[in-house]
Amino acid sequence: MKKLHKLILLSYLGPLVLTFFIALFILLMQFLWKYVDDLVGKGLEWYVILELLFFASASLVPMALPLAILLSSIMTFGNLGEHSELTACKSSGISLQKVMQPLVILSIIMSALAFYFSNYVLPIANLKFGALLYDIREQRPAFALREGIFYNGLEGYIIKVGKIDKDGQTLRNIMIYDHTQNLGNTKLIIAKSGSMSMSSNSAMVLSLKDGNSYEEVQDNTKKEQQPFQRSEFKSLVKRFDMSAYKFSRSDEDLFKDNYQMLNLIQLSQMEDTIIRENLDVAKKYVQQARQSLFASPIDQPFVHLRPTIGNAHQYIQPIRATAPVLKSRVLDNFDKAERLKVLEQAVVLVRNAKQIAYNQSEDMDYRKKSLVKYQIEWHRKFTLSIACLILFFIGAPLGAIIRKGGLGMPVFMSTVFFVFYHMMSITGEKFAKEMVISPVVGMWLASLVLLPVGLFLTLKATSDSSIMDINAYINVLRRPFMRKKK
Repeated sequence: MKKLHKLILLSYLGPLVLTFFIALFILLMQFLWKYVDDLVGKGLEWYVILELLFFASASLVPMALPLAILLSSIMTFGNLGEHSELTACKSSGISLQKVMQPLVILSIIMSALAFYFSNYVLPIANLKFGALLYDIREQRPAFALREGIFYNGLEGYIIKVGKIDKDGQTLRNIMIYDHTQNLGNTKLIIAKSGSMSMSSNSAMVLSLKDGNSYEEVQDNTKKEQQPFQRSEFKSLVKRFDMSAYKFSRSDEDLFKDNYQMLNLIQLSQMEDTIIRENLDVAKKYVQQARQSLFASPIDQPFVHLRPTIGNAHQYIQPIRATAPVLKSRVLDNFDKAERLKVLEQAVVLVRNAKQIAYNQSEDMDYRKKSLVKYQIEWHRKFTLSIACLILFFIGAPLGAIIRKGGLGMPVFMSTVFFVFYHMMSITGEKFAKEMVISPVVGMWLASLVLLPVGLFLTLKATSDSSIMDINAYINVLRRPFMRKKK
């Protein structure tokens, strides 16, 4: 038995490692395709991009690991069935459960490691990835002059170069517009040649030769014509601050409260905090609603009336009460002109109350959706581990049933089941975020749907069912016709 278990483990670990890194590589290429516009043209160092890819790959493990377990389990048991090794085990009295036993133990261990990774490693990776991606997006494009094209990347300046020599530093036919004073094209420098170099204090030094400087002096206090200055120079040095083009890192503490960057304990604490804040805000909104409905927006004295119908006090704001005796109907206490003013004030009061209620409702919906995100992330810590187990119990018996190894049928079947699992997960999460269903149902929807499938396939594989045998279905369809012939 030990040799058999060792054989099965070795047959399983090889495809598992291979498929995991292949799936991770494919997902990483998808990530690069998605964020290629944020990376190209920023002048980033190679180690910055490598660091970003490393943290991005860590955030893609929750998708790559279940797919690798599903595909490797189908390949392993498909190879065993194709080479009649499972048949030999069953003829020797070793059931499929005994054959799967070491892999079940390994899957449980991997599920525990997946939970540890999801709870402790993944939040840190998401934090560093999110902070680094934010810094890259905020990074300015690299300084790059092109021949015959106006370049406006330097703040306050527009530069045009006629020709750039092969050394990359010598420039010809230089034109510089100075917009630092926000007065338009009032300053212009033209030079026949020049050279650019970088100083030690992150500044670009542009040494110009044989040129002219033109400036139109503007004074808004004077209405007469302004003087125009023209000067000629043999050499002129211009310095441009390039500190904005230097890649800088933000403080990671600014991102640490995001729901994707917290572990279970922190998510529970944030959830309790948000619930208490929502209750306090709801109480405040109720008080504001009562004040908006039973208080007047105009600073005039109130007349408190107690009608015979109704239990609550009704507050109105008349200009003056004309009747010495209060009547049951509020409007009967005023004349025709005063009734119109009272009704206008009532309409304004109701409209204000309606707008306040709408704004408060929108704010409460936003707060509830924010709370739902933390609850979804709390359940996500467990769904990865359970998904690894469920997909193993789908892949292993499915491989034993189809009895096909290699990369043909296993890849097709694993793709079908994983796409179905991923679509169910995304659908449930989206419904939960939109508060159509609860976060518990949304995050566990895919697992609840695929768990009976795994149990069913395990049962069929144990009983040597011909569920994947096409001839079995053909025979079922032929039976009615055979009976008619007889």
